[in-house]
Amino acid sequence: MNQSFSSMLDGINDSYCSEVPPILNTHKFIDGIVHLLFPIMENNKWEREEIEQRFNEMQLSLQTLIEPLAKNLEKSIEEISHNVFENIPAAYEMLVEDAKTILDDDPAANCLEEVVTCYPGFYALTIHRLAHLLFQEGVPFLPRVMSEYAHGKTGIDIHPGATIGRSFYIDHGTGIVIGETAIIGNHVKIYQGVTLGARFVEKRLKHTKRHPTIEDNVILYAGSTILGKDTVVGHDTTIGGNVWLTASVPAYSTVYRHQQSVVKDSRKISQGSNNEN
Repeated sequence: MNQSFSSMLDGINDSYCSEVPPILNTHKFIDGIVHLLFPIMENNKWEREEIEQRFNEMQLSLQTLIEPLAKNLEKSIEEISHNVFENIPAAYEMLVEDAKTILDDDPAANCLEEVVTCYPGFYALTIHRLAHLLFQEGVPFLPRVMSEYAHGKTGIDIHPGATIGRSFYIDHGTGIVIGETAIIGNHVKIYQGVTLGARFVEKRLKHTKRHPTIEDNVILYAGSTILGKDTVVGHDTTIGGNVWLTASVPAYSTVYRHQQSVVKDSRKISQGSNNEN
């Protein structure tokens, strides 16, 4: 290999590695927090003293992960990690509500243990609620690494900046996309393939609201696409499958595509083809 090219790569890679937290260590941190909150995921049970010790260790691990990003922070590393871990109990309370909502609403769910260990939507939401805490503290890069870790495992893409209310229920989940400035209320249920996106993707819009607002008690069925900063789905509304929506709808609405499915007897079609021959 050309030596000048090798030297250039060495310099670039050294710069990259000094300014971002190690990705694998970030993944390890995520797994550690999730398993600490829900020890059933690794078939474990921690005593109170062990839990406290592990939380202290995880807080120190977070500080180490944040350290390469220090020059881009408005708060100290210690203050950020303190604030994040102070808010973890509230995030956990919301997650328990999320799991109970799934158990209560899904006839295929038999127990909370099944929801926690087997539902990709719950797993993605767990990581989102943790990543969102870091996002709120102004930490760059790291929350996105966390959300992409969940994305890779579940096929559910939730930007860490998205605001999601209580008792959120993702059913199946594969292919869901929720943008950075989306706002989702309480008791919202969404199915696979739903997109809450922006109508325009331009860099100049970076610090503006670009994604829709979903109010309380809304159901978004599979494949629906809702776009735009000013698009508000009113509370207690149902959005049908494959709906494309770029304008607000009032509360208590039902939105669906008007389409006709045609059922024919394939045996008659086949016989007709044979007669032509």
